Amino acid sequence: MSTQEVQVKEIQLLINNQDVSTENYVEVRDPGRLSDVVGKVAQATVEQVNQAVEAAYIAFQSWRHSTLEERLEVLYKIEKILKDEAQELARTLSRENGVLYSTSLGEFDMAARAVQATIKNAKSFFEPVIKEDGDSWVSVEKRPVGVIAGIIPWNAPMVLTIQKVAPAIVTGNTLVMKPSPNSPMGVSIILKKIAALLPPGVINVIHGDAEVGSALNKHQHVRKISFTGGGQIAKYIMKDAADSLKSVHFELGGNDPAIVLDDVDLDDIVPKILGSAFRRSGQVCFAIKRVYVPESLYDVFYDKVCQFVDQYKVGHGLDERSTFAPVNNKNQYDQINKLIERIRNSNAKLVQLGEKLDPENWDNGYYILPAVVRDVDPNQEIVTCEQFGPIIPLVSYRTEEEVVKMANDTEYGLGSSIWTSNFDRGLRIARKIEAGMTFINGSGQSHLGYEHMPFGGVKQSGIGRENSEIGLAEFIEYHAINYHK
Repeated sequence: MSTQEVQVKEIQLLINNQDVSTENYVEVRDPGRLSDVVGKVAQATVEQVNQAVEAAYIAFQSWRHSTLEERLEVLYKIEKILKDEAQELARTLSRENGVLYSTSLGEFDMAARAVQATIKNAKSFFEPVIKEDGDSWVSVEKRPVGVIAGIIPWNAPMVLTIQKVAPAIVTGNTLVMKPSPNSPMGVSIILKKIAALLPPGVINVIHGDAEVGSALNKHQHVRKISFTGGGQIAKYIMKDAADSLKSVHFELGGNDPAIVLDDVDLDDIVPKILGSAFRRSGQVCFAIKRVYVPESLYDVFYDKVCQFVDQYKVGHGLDERSTFAPVNNKNQYDQINKLIERIRNSNAKLVQLGEKLDPENWDNGYYILPAVVRDVDPNQEIVTCEQFGPIIPLVSYRTEEEVVKMANDTEYGLGSSIWTSNFDRGLRIARKIEAGMTFINGSGQSHLGYEHMPFGGVKQSGIGRENSEIGLAEFIEYHAINYHK
């Protein structure tokens, strides 16, 4: 697949179902070919943020009274749009956020599954809860929150957008969405198509810097902020929300441990663990960030990991030969390289492996060879931080008690995984882990898990949940009515 594409798309704001141009546009460049401008994106003013929120607020007054059948009909159409647009827009995603084309294509499938799960869960979610005895009658009813501010990250923008839009729409809310400046185009195109299915103002899209984001978060008509991203930004958002006591929903970072037990088949689990650790070049909130290996298996595990990692072919996301893509942006690129340098200056051993597919273009993109770190101290930075890049540390342990303590010794608590041939043993250890999610012999939701698992973390990995009926509950208020006979 050719990486040479010259078409430059121009993305406008979307307010009240109308394209809105601005005086200021920002370029989006291809992380794998920085000399290529992929698109130009309109930057909102604070006044335009206000216009978008007002449009959503006005639309809410009628959309809140739409029927569940009307909302579900929209979701069925959203699912079709995602499937119809996948082939073309997956190319746009790969060019703006750098990931492999196959990964971008898979993201559309995940987004469609998110819609399907929302539809299925919504049908039972809205069944009324009515209780009655001889003295009184009680009804507990679910009502929409109002205007939702949806703030989207760059690493998996399509699925993370839909995981906010689908439940917010089906529960009767309206939205103002703010995509990441590092991957704003694909989701803006999809959101415009979705907005056309709905009354004007139900979905609005703005772009801009921190001032624009803060204006959105502080607006009096925004009743909830749903943010996926980093903890530091979440703290600023929380401060913005405080003045008007807005509700917040945060899906934040993780430092997910993988605990390998001594009864595993290494040939089976090593590719699965690395598939999680290095998906999207390590830029996934619930990717495996650290691996705990029994002392007795440590050397052979390390050797197998290195053999597997050395097979990666690092190149452009649209290069069909690539099995590993660049990281997304300069800030991430610089942070990862500085971390690698600090590890090299420590007592740990770091090796970078894999093949450079296009060496002459290497410095024209944010390319980093995947790295494996061994002989690392359990308290070393690479073990305790969320690296959000292609580096995986291997930590040895002796006892189950020791490894559980090390796994839990973090302020993060998003995902985690246990690798074993004994389900009962894995389940027993999983129940000791401090995390929102624990996977056994995997690192991600199965189809059943995607439908029923509430996605989110504990400690500083988030507030609230996405997916499942619990995720739908993030977008409603309860109204209880009690009739005294």
